[in-house]
Amino acid sequence: MDIGAIFNLIFFAPVINLLVLIYQGLSFLNLPGALGFSIVVLTVLVRILVWPFMSSQIKATKKMADLKPHLDALKQKHKNDKQALATAQMALYKEHGVNPAGGCLPALIQIPIFIALYQAIINILPGAGGNINTINSLLYFPQFKLPSSLDPNFFGLNLGLRPSDFTTQGVLLLLIPLLTAVLTFIQSKMTLPKPIKHYPSDSPKEEKEKESLEDSMGQVQSQMVYLMPIMIGYFAFTFPVGLAIYWNTYTMLGIIQQHRVSGWGGLESLVSRVKGQGK
Repeated sequence: MDIGAIFNLIFFAPVINLLVLIYQGLSFLNLPGALGFSIVVLTVLVRILVWPFMSSQIKATKKMADLKPHLDALKQKHKNDKQALATAQMALYKEHGVNPAGGCLPALIQIPIFIALYQAIINILPGAGGNINTINSLLYFPQFKLPSSLDPNFFGLNLGLRPSDFTTQGVLLLLIPLLTAVLTFIQSKMTLPKPIKHYPSDSPKEEKEKESLEDSMGQVQSQMVYLMPIMIGYFAFTFPVGLAIYWNTYTMLGIIQQHRVSGWGGLESLVSRVKGQGK
């Protein structure tokens, strides 16, 4: 059995069957926009499935961010001895109960699930380049087989359209990649550590350490917080609307989980200002 067959057996087929089961159930209830709601419900279920892995990843990332000042100090102390640096870093990780791979392993576990979810949505969306026959061939029960064409409408949107076709389909389509970029920015910003506070009582040494840490954080911000939303927004611009529905639902749930696990993070100062203006 090749890798593709194993992937279909373990990941793609279960996701396909779950998506079709949800769609057939909603269609039986005569729910308008059943296809769009099926994508939303499936996304929520997948997010619940990977919730423990995501929580582990968020916690590990937060711990690594909290240790960064200590890691920078160790690099400065052992800058001419790589072996001593590695030993000191491992001791620091052990002392604080941090696994350097703790943020990577959960992400790796999720990748095949996301690929299966993406392929399932692509194949079920009318006009998105998918193939209903591919879906029907993987169904566990013949009674669930889909017709050759599905109703693509969801709150007035054709889920198979791409926002890049806005010149012929209407400029309102551009709101979808814009919303996608904004949600991605919010989640990316929340993954950053809280802003560093400066106090009049800070000693010159403390002020220097804080400035050094802000410089390193600034590099992370420029690479992740701004580039990621632009990239994901571009994908939402070129991909079918149905995929943006999936991505935006997944991101909103991610924002909720990020807040529950580690708070507002890099958004805390902005949130505090908004709350202050609301009083």
